[in-house]
Amino acid sequence: MREPTFWNQAQQPPVVGRAFNGLLKENFVKKAIVTLGALALAVVTAALAQEKPAAPATTAAPADPVIITAGTVSIRKSDFETAIKSLPAEYQSYALGPGKKQFADDYLRMKLLAAEGMKNGVDKNPDVAKQLDLLKENLVAQEELKLLDSSISVSEADLKKAYEGNKKEYEQVKARHILIAFKGSPAAQKGKKELTDAEAKAKAEALRSEIVAGKAKFEDVAKKESDDTESGKNGGELGTFGRGQMVPEFDEAAFSAKVGDVTPVIKTQFGYHIIRVDAHNSTPFEQVKGTLEKTLKQKKLRETLDAMKDSVKPTYDETYFAPPAKAEAPVAAPKTQTPAAEKKPVKKP
Repeated sequence: MREPTFWNQAQQPPVVGRAFNGLLKENFVKKAIVTLGALALAVVTAALAQEKPAAPATTAAPADPVIITAGTVSIRKSDFETAIKSLPAEYQSYALGPGKKQFADDYLRMKLLAAEGMKNGVDKNPDVAKQLDLLKENLVAQEELKLLDSSISVSEADLKKAYEGNKKEYEQVKARHILIAFKGSPAAQKGKKELTDAEAKAKAEALRSEIVAGKAKFEDVAKKESDDTESGKNGGELGTFGRGQMVPEFDEAAFSAKVGDVTPVIKTQFGYHIIRVDAHNSTPFEQVKGTLEKTLKQKKLRETLDAMKDSVKPTYDETYFAPPAKAEAPVAAPKTQTPAAEKKPVKKP
């Protein structure tokens, strides 16, 4: 198992804790229905329904039954499932599964409030009307964005060109290392004599000299001397890694070395490293093809949206959009001196 300490922490993907599942079940409906798209969708749908005459109840298809009735409010299966689809993906499976009834209770509560609001003319309030218009425009814009996205395609030639043009990003190195930690290093071993920076460097240089001269095998030295004990027990084996996965100094040395090279001793925050590169290769095109396609599609979509905006030549009120003025540095208050009369008398010996 690879020692994780030496990876570039900024490159590691975030990890979602298992506790999220419990939080999802406990707080799912109240937070989701109020704060997410289901509420907006239902309110806008209700508002739009006021603009069209209601279809006769007899025309409803049997495949879309009324699944909830409460006074004058009725909710069809399609309305309920549309509301669920407006939720983030991680909520949808719960709302369609064990949380279905709980979701339905809160969804109904929202529909009753919306119906009461319509009856009281809340939707005619100027501020509410503006928000409804904004929600409607946003929903339409999102659907149009989906249509644009589905119309964009990326050819195999484009994908291969992007791969070749950025091949450096897909380089990989297989390497081993020996770490000699100094005092204060996160890798320093408990119970082992602590070395000063100079002592750690001198030890690393001496070990490298023995390896380069053929007096010792790299793997044997790693097992005996490396303070990275996890890789050390495997002869310093780090496996294969890509650019940016190691700390910068280590990354630069490993990718600059040729196969079989034992690098000069390098220093990182963990100590002094001796690195041997065993192989250079690249991530195959087929493995990155899906990611490349997504990246190129997003780039084309951004270009399409930028072109759409540029074509209408927008102008902005420079006064309204002027950057905020820099705050002036506060003037330091003059130091107050203690009046001579208030000074404590000095006692004579």
